[in-house]
Amino acid sequence: MTTYCDYCNSHPEDTFNRAYHDTQYGFPLRDDDELFERLILEINQAGLSWITILKKADNFRKAYHGFKIEKVARYSEKERARLLADAGIIRNRLKVNAAIVNAQKILELKKEYGSFKGWLDAHHPLTKEEWVKVFKRTFIFTGGEIVNEFLMSTGYLPGAHQPDCPIYKKVAVKKPAWMKTK
Repeated sequence: MTTYCDYCNSHPEDTFNRAYHDTQYGFPLRDDDELFERLILEINQAGLSWITILKKADNFRKAYHGFKIEKVARYSEKERARLLADAGIIRNRLKVNAAIVNAQKILELKKEYGSFKGWLDAHHPLTKEEWVKVFKRTFIFTGGEIVNEFLMSTGYLPGAHQPDCPIYKKVAVKKPAWMKTK
């Protein structure tokens, strides 16, 4: 019998979490828009269950124009109002604002680091506590849990999968050698 992570074992009938666990969670992302998407989904999860976000993920992608950083960074008050009226996503003014402001910040980071991923790579490896400090200096609405989950879910921090989980090995194969430290 295959042993999965405790979270999957505690939600055996949950196909949303299982699909995310098996195909996305902990796998390194290289595309800036995908990294931005994961950050915004983690921000929107604050105070809610992850299953809520997974079920609304397609709605988020549509509402935020595929999480195209350049487009979200240019959102006007009209776009903010549209997002706050969209019942398919989380309609929280602080979270909507965080998406826009953080997209703008990523554009600034791109000038120095070439990409959002370049910025992340330049800081890796750090401890969770060090990462939280860096994120709080750089972005808004990025507390400890949001930063931890974002970094675990994108492969920058360990812990996404237990060593006896079959996905653990699949993730390990996808990580570049420099990312496997710490």
